[in-house]
Amino acid sequence: MPTVTIIAITIGLFFAVNIGASGAAASMGISYGAGVVKKQLALFLCSIAVFLGAYLGGGEVVKTIGSGIVPSSTFTNAIALIVLASAALSLFLANVFGIPLSTSEVAVGAVVGAGIVYQSVYVSHLIWIVLFWLLSPVAAFFIAVAAANLLKLKALQAWLAKPKAGPVLAILVVFMGLFEAFSAGMNNVANAVGPLVAASLMTKGHAVLWGGIAVAAGACFFGHRVIETNGKKITALRLEEGCIISGTGASIVTTASLFGIPIPLTQITTSSIIGIGFAKQGKEVLKKDIVVQLLTVWAVSPVLSMVLSYTIIQLVIEQNIYPIVVMIGVIISVFGVISLMKKTPAIGALNKSNVAEMNNTLRKVD
Repeated sequence: MPTVTIIAITIGLFFAVNIGASGAAASMGISYGAGVVKKQLALFLCSIAVFLGAYLGGGEVVKTIGSGIVPSSTFTNAIALIVLASAALSLFLANVFGIPLSTSEVAVGAVVGAGIVYQSVYVSHLIWIVLFWLLSPVAAFFIAVAAANLLKLKALQAWLAKPKAGPVLAILVVFMGLFEAFSAGMNNVANAVGPLVAASLMTKGHAVLWGGIAVAAGACFFGHRVIETNGKKITALRLEEGCIISGTGASIVTTASLFGIPIPLTQITTSSIIGIGFAKQGKEVLKKDIVVQLLTVWAVSPVLSMVLSYTIIQLVIEQNIYPIVVMIGVIISVFGVISLMKKTPAIGALNKSNVAEMNNTLRKVD
C-alpha cells in the first residue's frame, strides 16, 4: 500500500477519533450532569449509539462529502490527504486559539478549497448546504421556545411535580442523549472518511464501519473531559429541558443526514439552549456576544479550512505561488483596513479639535 494512502487513512481515522471525543461524547452530558448515569456508563452507551448511527445511516453524508460538493474525480490520493490534513489542522489551530469550530463546516470548507483550485465546485449543492447551516439553528431556537412554553402549561406542571415524573424523565433524558449520539454518528463520520471514499482509498461500506469504530472509540476512551465539562455546564437545566435540547438537536441532525447534508450539531444545540433561555427570561438571553460568537463560528469554520486546503494544494500539487501572493496581499489589506478603522475615532476626535480651534480663531478675528 502506498505511503500516501496509509497516511491519508491514518489521518482520516484519527480525525474520526477526535470527532467522537468531542462532539459525540457531549451528547450524553445532560444525563451525566443530572446524575442519571455514571460517566463511564454514559460514554459506553454513547459509543454504541454513535457507532450504530455511523454504520446504519452515515452513507448519505459520506456520499455528499465525497461527490456531492465536488466531483469524486477531484480527489486523488494526495488531494484526499491534503483535504483531511487541512480539516484536522484547522481544528488544531482553533483549539490552540480557543475558537470552537464545527467539524462538519470544517470538512466542507476543506473540500470546497480543493474544488476552487480545479474550478469544480457544485455551487447549487453548496448553496443548499449553506442554507441548512443558516436555517437549522433558527429552527432549533423556535422549536425550543415552543417546547419550553408548552412546559408552562398547568397540566404539565402538575404532572412534573409528581414523584413518578422523576424516573420517567430520567429514562427519557438518557434515550434522548442516545438519540443525539446516534444522529451525531450519522452526520459526523462522513467528515473523516468522505474524502477517502471519493479517492477510492476505502469503499463506502468499509469507511462507515471503520469510521464508526473510530468515532465510538474516541467517545468511549477520550470523551471524559468533554462529558465532564458539558455535564457541569448544564446541571442548572431541568431534566425536561434537557430532553428538549437533545431531542431538538437529534431530530434536526437526523433529518439533515437522511438528505445527505453535513450539519453543525453544536450550533443547533446552542440555539436550543438559547431558545429555552428566551422562553424563561425573555430578550435578556439574546446577548449580543452570544449571537456574534455563533456567527463567528459559522463563518470562520469553513473559511479557515478552505483557505488552508486551497493554499496547500496550490503550493504542493500545482506548485503555483501566484495565488498565494494574491492571498497574502488580501490579508495584509484586510488587516490594514481593520487597523485604520480602529484609529478612526482618534482621527475623528483630532478633526473635531481642529474645527473647534478654527472656530475659536474666527471668533477672535471677528
